Amino acid sequence: MEKHIAKGTFEVKMNPQAQEQAGMHTLGRYLLDKQFQGDLEAVSTVEMLAAGTENGAGAYVAIERISGKLAGKEGTFILTHTGTRTKTSQELRVAIVPGCCTGELSGMTGTMEIIIENKVHSYMLTYQFED
Repeated sequence: MEKHIAKGTFEVKMNPQAQEQAGMHTLGRYLLDKQFQGDLEAVSTVEMLAAGTENGAGAYVAIERISGKLAGKEGTFILTHTGTRTKTSQELRVAIVPGCCTGELSGMTGTMEIIIENKVHSYMLTYQFED
C-alpha cells in the first residue's frame, strides 16, 4: 500500500458542555467544531471527554467525524483520539477508524499528527488505501 501525506492547518471552536469537580479531579465534556485547510478541505465535529488534576496531569478521549475533500477525493471518515499528559510530557494518538470511511475515501486507514505552534493548529495525516 502506498502511503500518502496530507498537511495543512485547522481552526477549532470549543464548546464546553459539562464540567464537574470530583475530589482533586476535574471531569469535562466538550463539543468541538473544526475547519481544515490545505490538503484536507473539510469540516468536523468532535465529542471529547477529558479529566485532569491541578498539577497538570490528565487525559482525554474523543471521536471526530470529518467530512470534505482529501487530495481531491470526497467523503467522510472517523478519527479516534487518545491523549495523556503529565507536567513534563504528553502522548497523543489519533487514528482513522478502519471501515468507517465513505465515498471516495472508502478503504482508507492511517494516523494524524496534531501540531500546535505559536497558537496555530496544524495537522499531518499519513494515510493509505487498502488494496
